[in-house]
Amino acid sequence: MLATKQKREKQETPILIAAKNGISEMVKGILELFPVAIHDVDNKKKNIVLLAIENRQPHIYELLLRKAVLLVFWHVDEDGNSTLHLVAKLGYSGAYPFAAVQMQWELKWYQFVMNSLPRNFFVCYNKEGKTAKEIFKESHQEELASKGGEWLNTISNSCSVVATLVAIVSFATIATTLGGIKEDSSKPTFECHPRFLIYAVSLLIALVFSMTSMVTFLAILIARRKMEDFERRLPWTLLLGLTCLFISIGAMLVCFCGAHFILLKDGLEDNAFTVYALACLPTTIFAIAQFPFYFVLLWSTFLVVPKRHFT
Repeated sequence: MLATKQKREKQETPILIAAKNGISEMVKGILELFPVAIHDVDNKKKNIVLLAIENRQPHIYELLLRKAVLLVFWHVDEDGNSTLHLVAKLGYSGAYPFAAVQMQWELKWYQFVMNSLPRNFFVCYNKEGKTAKEIFKESHQEELASKGGEWLNTISNSCSVVATLVAIVSFATIATTLGGIKEDSSKPTFECHPRFLIYAVSLLIALVFSMTSMVTFLAILIARRKMEDFERRLPWTLLLGLTCLFISIGAMLVCFCGAHFILLKDGLEDNAFTVYALACLPTTIFAIAQFPFYFVLLWSTFLVVPKRHFT
């Protein structure tokens, strides 16, 4: 009996392999046929909960929470690490494209697991005498928090330069009136042109949003960089700055296309849209290249639970 138990602990059972790789369908099927499999452990005394936590598999963890077998959540490995200790350790860094985004995911994952456990987990020590909070700070401060801060500085400096250029051009354009002023009424020459309103409104939008983007990126550059700031404040600020920057660039393109359309009058109006499409093509390609990063940031900011990770 003892030999059988030791042999079982030395090898990974199918349910443990499925938990490590995030195959929730297989885990669910095994538990339905063999409920006792939930107590399987590997050679390091890690059970299904600890392996799901260590390998960042939220779907498996949520499935086990619904099973409500509390005993498996109290299990510790051979080093005395509990569920909260393992979630505090740094996950696989290659799963996320940017250090700041991974730091955000790590914080969300830690908070999600911590909120699902009893309060007395928070002061639990492992065999090294460390709490989960101490492990989290040690493993994330230098590796992610510092690199994430450097990455934020780089992207904020680059984007603030673009926002400043858009603001300068918008201010210079808004200070002059397209086509001049009528001498008899002191009103714009193209005031009655149907597309003059599009030109004026888009110019104002470009100026306002570029100024907002500048201030937002400046706020990021001078902001504090504590680990907890990467969960909400810094990602939200960066998301606001990028959104305002994209809107200001789009509004600037609409503004100049509208001004050019007005100046064309009846000469080249039939071919104007083709010319504008070709003129905006480089900017469109650049925007398409940047949108994946924008959507990754948007997705990671709004989701509560980290994404599923496949090894």
